[in-house]
Amino acid sequence: MLMPTKILVPTDFSVYSDRALHQAFDIAKQYKAEVYVLHVIHEKKSEYRLINTSCIQDMEKKMIDGAMKQLQKQIDKFPQTKELNVFSKVVIGNTSEAILEAETRKGIDLIVIASLGLTGIAKYLIGSVARNVLKGSKCPVLLTK
Repeated sequence: MLMPTKILVPTDFSVYSDRALHQAFDIAKQYKAEVYVLHVIHEKKSEYRLINTSCIQDMEKKMIDGAMKQLQKQIDKFPQTKELNVFSKVVIGNTSEAILEAETRKGIDLIVIASLGLTGIAKYLIGSVARNVLKGSKCPVLLTK
């Protein structure tokens, strides 16, 4: 039987991500697991070609700071987090690759991810990020709706 000790929850701040967080926090409370909440800012290097490096770094820092505030607000919606060890991080990169990298780096043993996100194309399809994480993950993945 799976008894997770480290749970990773990617979020895009959507209502679907709220549901995944709720599920992950309930599981974490039951098994006294740590929860790692990750937001990935999609990297758009091709759009930065004409901007100098210091401007890019400043812009990325502002995006990360803003996303960290939004991430903390999202986590604070759940009262059970006060009883859990919750760690949050914002990175810039390819979303599914960053999630899988965090899985390996943190020794995650369960990923809880929304089957749809902000780009929720269709009600009955699994989103591309969730699909890529499901295909590439070394640990169990719980898809939520």
